[in-house]
Amino acid sequence: MARSKRNLKSIPKFASEAAERRFWETHDSTGYVDWSQATVVSLPNLKPSTETISLRLPAPLLSDLKALANKRDVPYQSLLKVFVADRVAEEWRSSKQRGALSGKTLQPTSRRRRKVAVKRVARAARG
Repeated sequence: MARSKRNLKSIPKFASEAAERRFWETHDSTGYVDWSQATVVSLPNLKPSTETISLRLPAPLLSDLKALANKRDVPYQSLLKVFVADRVAEEWRSSKQRGALSGKTLQPTSRRRRKVAVKRVARAARG
């Protein structure tokens, strides 16, 4: 049964997207939105924010990945993205911890490329 507009709660103002996300994770939207009035929206000009890459993996590794994905009932490409994202996040975290001690931390790719190019030029100049 649809709630009348008078009984709907007002949606609070959020300080950030993270705060809004936390709110909706713990609250049911039916108390705030009259879904019987919802309409279908088409967004034909949205572009995916992913890039296609070609990655060569040893056959046994790919087979293991597919077996793990099958056990979890997910596509193996999705599982691979999760594994890579977890490892990249772990490397950033550990780099920041080591960096506090050594003064060296991982840098985003664009900064790292510039630094490497400068070092190569300097080495070449030294002979």
